[in-house]
Amino acid sequence: MRTESRLGALGVLALVSVLAACGSNESRRAGGGDRAVPVTTQRVQMRPWSDTVVSLGTVKARESVTVTAKVSETVRDVHFSSGEVVEAGAPLVTLTGQAQRAELVQAQAAAKEAEQLFQRQSGLAGQQLIARSALDTQRAIRDAANARVEQIRSQLDDRVIRAPFAGVLGLRQVSPGALVTPGTPIATLDDTERVYVDFPVPETMLAFLAEGQHLSGTTAAYPGVEFEGAVSTVDSRIDPATRAVTVRGAFDNPGRVLRPGMLLQVTQSRPEREAILVPEISIVQVGSNAYVYRVEQDSTVEQADVEIGSRREGLAEVIGGLEAGDRIVVDGTGKLRSGSTITEDGAPTAPPQEPVQEQAPGGTAIAPQQG
Repeated sequence: MRTESRLGALGVLALVSVLAACGSNESRRAGGGDRAVPVTTQRVQMRPWSDTVVSLGTVKARESVTVTAKVSETVRDVHFSSGEVVEAGAPLVTLTGQAQRAELVQAQAAAKEAEQLFQRQSGLAGQQLIARSALDTQRAIRDAANARVEQIRSQLDDRVIRAPFAGVLGLRQVSPGALVTPGTPIATLDDTERVYVDFPVPETMLAFLAEGQHLSGTTAAYPGVEFEGAVSTVDSRIDPATRAVTVRGAFDNPGRVLRPGMLLQVTQSRPEREAILVPEISIVQVGSNAYVYRVEQDSTVEQADVEIGSRREGLAEVIGGLEAGDRIVVDGTGKLRSGSTITEDGAPTAPPQEPVQEQAPGGTAIAPQQG
């Protein structure tokens, strides 16, 4: 009895296994395996590309100075107003120099007397009535007197403070009667007909920098206005902390609207070349690594590691990892993994074919073994 019961149980188990296999086949026929993920794809091609370098720089005047006095003296006259445009050599401030003017009169009189005495002794020396050494002594006295006159005139010139170059004056810092000393600021003076902008560029771009390259700049103070310039100088050193080199650009400044200290966004364009470009949204960034989903011939996808170059306006340059003609997923990457089946624009892809069932003698179907 036990043997018959055991055989009957084994038969029931075999029947259940056959029925379960049949149910699995029916389920696969109805569902067709994993569902295809709807995505948007694009075939990559070589396209013209001109990458740009965008940096923030600070505007500097072509010439800039804080006007100060050389001597300690009181201000007699102020000849300028705040914000005035002046020419080179224009008088800005006159200091009182009464003592120097009195000394000049005295020195001029002494120089005149020394000259007259030299002329008289020169005639006597020609007649050999005095020694040559006496004439030489008088010549030295005359020259010293003339030098004293020039010295005092120079001191008087220091009492008139002039603009060292043409430019725009800043705020006036002194008034008549004020005592100024060496180093006391009187006003700032900036030559802003053309301005300089110093901005950092990564050292990786050093090979592409050269004098005369075109630059464009924008500032938040004047939205929609673009300033034109060119590379003037590339610094001889690279900052070891930032690994960047400072580039100086010279910009036209119509109307003197750019002022020293302003922030300017500088854009430098490189020469156009052919490159593989992909939309930025197609790139999946994981830490420092990046990859895209490449579409295979059977409508499945695989991860393709890529090396990204420059980016601009929603596009990224692919330096390595893709070839022209590859088809990649642009939109819908968040639902994918390697081996996923995709469909584009709602068009379903062909489901995987059912495995062919083997026929046993007598026509009975044998369920395929599950892996």
